[in-house]
Amino acid sequence: MRDLAFVGFLAALFAFGFRRPFLFVLAYAYIDIVSPQRLTYLLLNSVPISAIAAAFAVGGWLLADDKRGLRIAPRQVLLMMLIGWCWYTTAHADFPMEARYKWDWVWKAMAFAIFLPLTLRTRLRIEALLLFMLLSAASIIVVGAIKTLVTGGGYGELNLMVSNNSGLYESSTISTVAIAIIPIILWFTRHGTIFPPDWRVRTYCYALSFACLLIPVGTSARTGLLCVGLLAVLMLREVKRRVLYLSALGAAALIAVPLLPSTFTERMETIRSYQADTSASTRLAVWQWTLDYVRDHPMGGGFDAYRQNRIRYDTVATVGDRNNATVERALEVDQARAYHSAYFEMLGEQGYFGLALWLAIHLGGLFRMELLRRRYSQAPPELAWASPLATALQHAHLIYLLGAAFVAIAFNPFVFMLLGAQMGLDGYLARKRAESQWRPIRQARPRPGAAPLQPAEG
Repeated sequence: MRDLAFVGFLAALFAFGFRRPFLFVLAYAYIDIVSPQRLTYLLLNSVPISAIAAAFAVGGWLLADDKRGLRIAPRQVLLMMLIGWCWYTTAHADFPMEARYKWDWVWKAMAFAIFLPLTLRTRLRIEALLLFMLLSAASIIVVGAIKTLVTGGGYGELNLMVSNNSGLYESSTISTVAIAIIPIILWFTRHGTIFPPDWRVRTYCYALSFACLLIPVGTSARTGLLCVGLLAVLMLREVKRRVLYLSALGAAALIAVPLLPSTFTERMETIRSYQADTSASTRLAVWQWTLDYVRDHPMGGGFDAYRQNRIRYDTVATVGDRNNATVERALEVDQARAYHSAYFEMLGEQGYFGLALWLAIHLGGLFRMELLRRRYSQAPPELAWASPLATALQHAHLIYLLGAAFVAIAFNPFVFMLLGAQMGLDGYLARKRAESQWRPIRQARPRPGAAPLQPAEG
């Protein structure tokens, strides 16, 4: 029965796509995020639905889309360069077979991010893409939130519909993404047009935001807790009554802490005693191995180069009470441990040049969103939504970059779609400026000692 529901939804989406080709772009985004072929038993897992959606999306754009004012953003060029560099490192990878497997989906994610801004020619399309991204992620997040409320979850115990620990179904990844999308969800409570923000839309958005906050609890992912902390800090930029906001935040924390499951609080306590935690100690050892590796291999080792690592590290734990406490050390030996960091993932696999390209793409996105945020802060009413959206996309991006420090999600397709949405917004606003010749109004400042400006008469 579940198979028929997925097939029916995709069939309807593809059918409407022949009337509105942009829907093929949304279909590809849905398939890439939710992976319905992994949720069915027979009907979809043997059909290349992702490739079909991509072919229809590109074909529909080539045949039916308006291409006036088409422009290529600098970050699209950087993504092209990164694809080329990843192809080169894959051809010279330390583990050719494994590298080709990862290359097979990585280049598609980056290529779609390059293609996506070309299709985002209107506000409606930008909003539709973000809405599909949110609702697709929500199909995973809501399930996890309900199970958290019922069972309390636990590290490695929260089942998110599939047992495969990849994509958004990995606990730390979904925790990062769930917190990152909250600023975008809140944007829809004020500026959405597909679903006008009445009480029903706001109620759903607030409920979905609460569900997103439950995901780090259910997964017991320490990365998610750090992302929640950053989100709380970033929201200070937007709230008008900061003292009231901080007071409400403190009160909410006091109420929530006693209600948290013990599995979550015990897991979070290991942040302070990371030397006693095998997972944290392993990450530090792998990061040190990566730094040593790139000294001899500055161009990286290609995808999955971590498979050759062999690490030794000590765990340090304090046992007993304060009066009879003893320090115990244990030598741990491991091999083929993953990077557990997007930054070290890029460094170990793509070397210094690949990491530089990757950082330039992300830092360029943060810079452009900050520029749009300031430029459109005093925009006319018809563009009043632009600055808040640029802020929401920037905050989501910052939360991702924090979470990426502890999760190897450098090539996650969801993040590349976020980059595509940023570039689409940037390009759309550039076309609007060219059409209307609107420019931000800057108030002239009198020179020191000059007479104040007088209003003109008449």
